[in-house]
Amino acid sequence: MSGKRHSAPAALKARASVFAALGDETRLSVLAKLTNGQAQSISRLTAGTSLTRQAVTKHLRVLEGAGVVHSTRVGRESRFAFEPKSIEEVRAYLDHVSRQWDDALARLKVLVEE
Repeated sequence: MSGKRHSAPAALKARASVFAALGDETRLSVLAKLTNGQAQSISRLTAGTSLTRQAVTKHLRVLEGAGVVHSTRVGRESRFAFEPKSIEEVRAYLDHVSRQWDDALARLKVLVEE
């Protein structure tokens, strides 16, 4: 078997994990706070919200597992930062799917108009 066949299930799994991670409004809210380009602590991410540190930690771990954020230890705390690569990969996938649909609709239009 080729390497491409082996990587296809892994790529699908990676995309699915990103979609699942982004499918929660709390995680989207946390992610929005991280898109300013600065790594932030859990306490900073919970400031001004009704979310507990434990809830934010749980959501951050899901985002980190999907490769959407990464953490670094600074002293006794973890700081989380947005990792755009996985989002860019999912966006490229959606662009590919969109082109496939556009092509299919164009073929259907030709067929209907003939």
